[in-house]
Amino acid sequence: MRASKIDKMKKITFLLLFALLSVQCTNLDYAPEDAFTEIEIFKNPEAYRSYLAKLYGAYSLTGQDGPSGDGDISIVNDEGFTSYIRAYWKAQELTTDEAVIAWTDAGIRDLHEHSWSSENQFVRVLYYRIALIVSIANDFMKQSAPEKLIENGISAADQEIINEYRLEARFLRALAYWHALDLFRNVALVTSITAESPVQATPEELYNFIKDELADIENQLPAPRQNQYGRVDQAGVWMLQAKLYLNAESMVGINAYTECIEATKKIINAGYTLDDNYQSLFMKDNHESNEIIFALNSDGRNTQNWGSTTFLVHAAIGGSMVDMDYGVLNGWAGLRTTSAMLSKFPDLNGQIDSRAIFYTDGQSVEINDIGVFEEGIACPKYKNLNLAGEVGSDNTHVDTDYPLFRLADAHLMYAEAILRGGAGGDLTEALDLVNGLRDRAYNGSSGNIDASDLTLDFILDERVRELYWEGTRRVDLVRFGQYTDQGIWPWKGNVKEGRTTESFRNIFPIPASDILANPNLKQNEGY
Repeated sequence: MRASKIDKMKKITFLLLFALLSVQCTNLDYAPEDAFTEIEIFKNPEAYRSYLAKLYGAYSLTGQDGPSGDGDISIVNDEGFTSYIRAYWKAQELTTDEAVIAWTDAGIRDLHEHSWSSENQFVRVLYYRIALIVSIANDFMKQSAPEKLIENGISAADQEIINEYRLEARFLRALAYWHALDLFRNVALVTSITAESPVQATPEELYNFIKDELADIENQLPAPRQNQYGRVDQAGVWMLQAKLYLNAESMVGINAYTECIEATKKIINAGYTLDDNYQSLFMKDNHESNEIIFALNSDGRNTQNWGSTTFLVHAAIGGSMVDMDYGVLNGWAGLRTTSAMLSKFPDLNGQIDSRAIFYTDGQSVEINDIGVFEEGIACPKYKNLNLAGEVGSDNTHVDTDYPLFRLADAHLMYAEAILRGGAGGDLTEALDLVNGLRDRAYNGSSGNIDASDLTLDFILDERVRELYWEGTRRVDLVRFGQYTDQGIWPWKGNVKEGRTTESFRNIFPIPASDILANPNLKQNEGY
């Protein structure tokens, strides 16, 4: 059952029951520093629940004292920069045609210009946040090992519950490693706490680890929608499998489109339905949606930080926009989109395609100066309101959850995998699934396409229309071979008209600090 708002509040506050960790170092081979001795703390069964909460929270929160103070990562001055989704979103969106940002923080313009280096602070934060999540997961696995539970006097009933937590921890670790494979490709693969310097894995080894982990935990997790909201279930595993398989050829040279079809069919048949209103998927009560499969939770009172959807709401507001129209007190005048993305839509006011959630008053389509908010169309897709206009619980930190996986993406992945030659799917069904998205967008069948229209080029453009600003664009462009030495969009390469860039930038560099610290690591080619 999907959680009520009260249930969501109970769910979200468990993220903050106690601050077990104070992590200043993010090497994967180090155990997090315990605020209390592990001998005493892990005699309490609730400690394992709280530690799992810390692991979930590492994807959304930045430290122990939200919105700032006692941060998990101390390698940059602004704790807000260390939010996982804020860093991940920037890497997936600011490096593409979907978003530009007006700010001038050191290194942020490098993302859109494709000029980042191994010293870039935003690349470093992303790498070390992934490493932190893996480190916490590895230590959780150590502390919750069966022999440890017996040693700590944990009852048989509690051991069974904690063993279920271990499955979720393995998923969250696999998710972090999937992002590492996508973004950095060549990273250390560490699954236990050790004093040894970790050895760099090949992309194939990392791919196989993720694949095997997901296959092993798949049938042990709760059925779709049967776990507590915000915690993973089987459908979350299927979505991650589908993404892994869809991108396998572009990342590791493995054709796994048939496996992608198998995973997406499970999702499509799991009882999820498209939300009636596209906008509601990105509003304060989106936890009620039957379309969202796995979300990173936000609560304006209990999970305050300057990242995740708080960043996405505030940073998209500026110019003549009225802040409270979006449920917050002040905009940060940062994010807009480019004419290249806008060209994918039939209109900019949402009258034809309701997914066009843009603000055009006082904004220009073309960008002559990225630093001027009014140049570029604003994109207030995420709001701290509901459809009735009611504001979230706090008008600074938002209630809107970040929808990491949703059903619409599964529809598009299913169709793409068929078009790429995967077996076991049905092209007529794929067409119906894609038209289901367009029925919603066009408020009827006027936007429906024919079988002859369903091509890979169409799928790439439809992914923009359906999934823009949801952290999918970079990986999509890499998969389609249009991210670096093929694709061109405004201000790519620091040229107004855009230009191609070097193909080695399909992945990011390993931070120079980690290369210096670990002689087993080799820098990614080109950096």
